[in-house]
Parts: sequence; C-alpha cells; structure tokens
Amino acid sequence: MVPADSETEPRRRPRRVYREGSEPDPRFTLANERTFLAWLRTALALMAGGVGVEALQAAQERTSPLGTLLAVVLLTGGILCSITAFVRWASTERALRTGSALPALRMAPAFGSGLAVIGVLACIFVLVIGF
Repeated sequence: MVPADSETEPRRRPRRVYREGSEPDPRFTLANERTFLAWLRTALALMAGGVGVEALQAAQERTSPLGTLLAVVLLTGGILCSITAFVRWASTERALRTGSALPALRMAPAFGSGLAVIGVLACIFVLVIGF
C-alpha cells in the first residue's frame, strides 16, 4: 500500500518547484525547458572556448598571462551560466505554476557585457599570439 502523502506529493523533482501551484500549459513548460537548454549550450560553448584557448597555448608551447586570463574568464563564465540557467528555469517554472509574473532577466546585462569583454580579450590574445 502506498502512503497517503505520496499521492499528493509531486513525483517530479525538484519538489520545491513542482509542489507549488498547478500544472501550466505544456507549451510554456516546454518553452522554459528549451530556454534552459539554450543556456546550457551557451555554458558549454564558453567552457569549450576556455579549454580551446589553453589547448592553443599548449600547442604553441608558450603560455601568456593574457591567454590564461582569457581561459579562466571563459571557464568561469561557463560555470556561472550553467548555475544561473537552473536558477532561472526554476524561478520561471514556479512563476508559470503559480500564475505570477515572470522573473526579471537579471543576468542578461552581465552576460552581454561579459561577452563583450571576452571578445576584446580574445582579439588581443589573437594579436599577441599571431605576431
């Protein structure tokens, strides 16, 4: 026999998200999941870029502080992106389930300006390595 509270307790995890509100329109839930996956793809691209910069330095058998800085910034950006992706997914899912307003897009300005800084660092790195 199944305990009575397991019937009311959601089976999906994280329970703190699925415990609240009611089931939203599946299209919105699926769109939220696609957005989450897009953030994870961005995180993977950032981390691959960091590893690529380090591999480029290793292939040339010379390490520059700028290259190492660029690799660390890319890897850190990837880690932050993957962490915030889950937080963003959970808060959006909770808002969809409770019918409240969607959360503000707080990390977009940081990621936008951060990617601009990474682009500048990458240009400088290419110029330094190329000559």
